[in-house]
Amino acid sequence: MTNQHRARGSDWLARGGLRPTRQRVALAALLVGDGRNRHVTAESLFEATREAGEQVSLATVYNTLRAFCDAGLMREITVDGTKSYFDTCTEDHPHFYWEDSQRLTDAPSEELEIARLPQAPEGAEVASVDVVIRLRKR
Repeated sequence: MTNQHRARGSDWLARGGLRPTRQRVALAALLVGDGRNRHVTAESLFEATREAGEQVSLATVYNTLRAFCDAGLMREITVDGTKSYFDTCTEDHPHFYWEDSQRLTDAPSEELEIARLPQAPEGAEVASVDVVIRLRKR
């Protein structure tokens, strides 16, 4: 991991108001260090830390991803109630979930039209709308 990757990760943490601990900087550098957006699971990020030679426990990865979401740096997308993906792009956009490979990718926003949403029950408001389009090979 380069110093530039770590610097980008530290800047990203600062935007979220998070203290740059060693573990957070290492995870942030893997997530946003190259300037590209990522869709990760806790397990895939944990594996990436091991491959990068970083010493971070799986529990720390889970807790850190939660802190990144709470700080508004990431969004959690739940695919089937048991599998969560974490997206570094926090803008509203749809996703493709590839059932065969269990990958999550961005779907083209400009092709999605939502004409209207059901009215929220009394005392509630719509916080966000997650669109996940499940795909499988023919």
